[in-house]
Amino acid sequence: MLKGLLDPKVDFVFKNIFGSEKNPEILISFLNAILKPKDKITAVEIKGNDIEKQFVEDKYSRLDVKATTSNNEIVNIEIQLKNEYNMVKRSLYYLSKMYEEQLGEGEDYSKLCRTICINILNFKYLKTERFHTGYRLKEIETNEELTDIMEMHFIEIPKLDNDTDEKDMLVAWTEFLKNPESEKVRSLELTVEEIRHAKDKLIKMSNDSVQREIYEMRAKILKDKVSALNKAKEEGMQQGIEQGEKNKAIAIAKNILDVLDDETISLKTGLSLEEVKKIRKQ
Repeated sequence: MLKGLLDPKVDFVFKNIFGSEKNPEILISFLNAILKPKDKITAVEIKGNDIEKQFVEDKYSRLDVKATTSNNEIVNIEIQLKNEYNMVKRSLYYLSKMYEEQLGEGEDYSKLCRTICINILNFKYLKTERFHTGYRLKEIETNEELTDIMEMHFIEIPKLDNDTDEKDMLVAWTEFLKNPESEKVRSLELTVEEIRHAKDKLIKMSNDSVQREIYEMRAKILKDKVSALNKAKEEGMQQGIEQGEKNKAIAIAKNILDVLDDETISLKTGLSLEEVKKIRKQ
């Protein structure tokens, strides 16, 4: 990617491109590529697209793309740069929340619309080798589908092979997210109007000083968040190691209570004298 071009995988940029009311054809193309519906999506109503206001009021907010489609579907798209190790549970929570929020008290269940959660990941997460996977409720033994009323998708960008067929629109869009300045994307711009529009919007954002400033702020926040998560993980691992060593020392102490005095046990195991005495009283 050229130095001056913003990264479309940063959620602020992604939402500006795919959540724009001025260019709904971009989101329509993207959703049709992912969902591959029998009846093509022809229109979308994009929700909560006031990015700057949302960003200023809550810098740690989730800058996702929310929309309803011409097929009477409610869709939420979220992009994640780093693994937070909770994607499945968190996505299930948001999916169920989106489904539940459709009805007011006393309203009929028949009004519930098909609800879809799409997760775009810049890391490998699931066990499958496929870069795109979709999930619905199915019977355990026969794999018979119960309903398509709730659906969850994962797009794992690093799993996209270099030799994957670019004629598939989802491959084309994933190539755009992966590297909008690649030769593949430059070729796609010549034949796919929606990708050309997305690239044009990305270039305009990259040349806008205000947009770039917000982008830099958002990128820093995401980086700080990842650093905090990594630190917490490392501290948790260290605590686990220390606790493991402590448990090992306690087990050794219990085995030698009958043959050594408390002071010697403390010296041999590294446990404090008070800890050894507490073990002896148990």
